[in-house]
Amino acid sequence: MKNEVSKNTSDVNMARRSFLRYAGAGVAGMGLLATAASCHKDHGINPFGGPVDVGSGDIGILNYAYALEQLEAAFYTQVIKTPYAGMSTYERVSLTSIRDHEVAHREFFKAALGAKAIKGLTVDFSSINFKSRDSVLAAAAAFEDLGVTAYDGVGYLIQNVDYLVTAGKIVSVEARHAAFIRSLIMPGTDYFATAPQLDASTSVNISNVPSAVLAGANTYLVTKVTAKSFA
Repeated sequence: MKNEVSKNTSDVNMARRSFLRYAGAGVAGMGLLATAASCHKDHGINPFGGPVDVGSGDIGILNYAYALEQLEAAFYTQVIKTPYAGMSTYERVSLTSIRDHEVAHREFFKAALGAKAIKGLTVDFSSINFKSRDSVLAAAAAFEDLGVTAYDGVGYLIQNVDYLVTAGKIVSVEARHAAFIRSLIMPGTDYFATAPQLDASTSVNISNVPSAVLAGANTYLVTKVTAKSFA
């Protein structure tokens, strides 16, 4: 199943409302990011006819996050568009909220990056059976874990403190998503707290470098993404 990641006017409006509500960043913060992005000189971010590289520096990190948010937003949009068999009202409402969060994150990064944003990515979810609860929730868990470990893996590279604060607010929402999905997969257990993504020796979430994260993300992307500056 291939579809082009896209947005419309309702997506933008929803994104603005949702980001202000859940991520806690204001319009002024978005303007600050957009101004920095427009002034940053970094060529080759959006090449044609091959893999898309996110670029370097803080703008590269923002594009890296933008690529992952595109993937997650597209996934949850499809989940709600074609709900799996037996999806309860509670699950539908909750997964719709997660979709709204991911669309908000995607639109935030797109607006913040402005002309320096990588292009819209084409996804391929043909390996996911959207009619199967087990298949959808397994994919959701994988995407959420991927996102959390991705943010954790590049946080120390962010130079602009405002970017770092915003990333921290977003990753905390992604972590809540991950815990919620775990609770749907194994209700009544503590699996969300003992998942492989938790380093039991330190009681902190593990992190992954961009090359490892993108190896997983590219499985679901027709348009492949690289992060050569962060290898």
